[in-house]
Amino acid sequence: MMLSRTADHLYWMSRYLERAENLARLLDVSFSLSLLPQSKGARAEMSAPLVITETLQQYNTRHDTLSAQTLFDFMALDRDNPASIVSCLKLARENAHAVRGKIPVEMWENINATWLQAKQLPSAVNVGEFFDWVKERSHLFRGVAYGTVLRGDAYSFVRLGTFVERADNTARLLDVKASLMDSGHGVDDFYAWSALLRALSAYEAYLELYREPPNAQSVTELLLLSPRLPRSLRASMEAICKILAQIEGEDSRVAQRDANAIRNELHFVRADEILRFGLHDYLNQRLIDINTLGERIYDAYLKAA
Repeated sequence: MMLSRTADHLYWMSRYLERAENLARLLDVSFSLSLLPQSKGARAEMSAPLVITETLQQYNTRHDTLSAQTLFDFMALDRDNPASIVSCLKLARENAHAVRGKIPVEMWENINATWLQAKQLPSAVNVGEFFDWVKERSHLFRGVAYGTVLRGDAYSFVRLGTFVERADNTARLLDVKASLMDSGHGVDDFYAWSALLRALSAYEAYLELYREPPNAQSVTELLLLSPRLPRSLRASMEAICKILAQIEGEDSRVAQRDANAIRNELHFVRADEILRFGLHDYLNQRLIDINTLGERIYDAYLKAA
């Protein structure tokens, strides 16, 4: 078993990189929806990233109005906002630097180059190109990790951070988008569900698997319960369970138990049952479960002795 501080740096290095990519996806979709002529709630759509990252109050204390440009500056480029994309890239680089001697040179160079490029971004950066750049850098990181890291604890913690962050993001994104539509402040269902699918790189998969326009039940089924969709909640939990089974640590059985409980729930529940229960209430409970799982992982593997 590697030292807990090394495991912690590797885990958070990958979590922050995944978070940066997820933020880019979320902002891209929110901007697109806010510009649609069908949108009746452009402000609600634009505020979604602030709600998901719990930075709405911080934003309101610094800005009098909500506009696409100020939102982009705050959520993408603002180094004083710890939840911004650039801040996530900085934190990923700091964690990588702390374990520079424990990771392949190619991985360090990828993360360091990403941060150096982020620091040099102009204030008038093209929004679409920036989002594509963030996703590309994240994809490069995962490719380097897959192709260079020795299969062992280091590789396990890098992947564990990725999937814990992804599970949390998928649940949060679906919850906020569903809440906007339920409240009547979002865009028409078709555009909202389609945009959500695109945010999670699931639109083409949806078209392949379903013969009906995107709707609450089919999108819930795909994004929460599909074991085949890489960014679904169930696929993320399947990956987490496999990874935890490969790592030993103090109280590791508790973390494995909680992860398997979430995975089993997603394996047996049906989309229509989730919708009858209430999508927001169901996702809120899963988010609590994922947060608790993060605490179990910290106690089992990352807490300094």
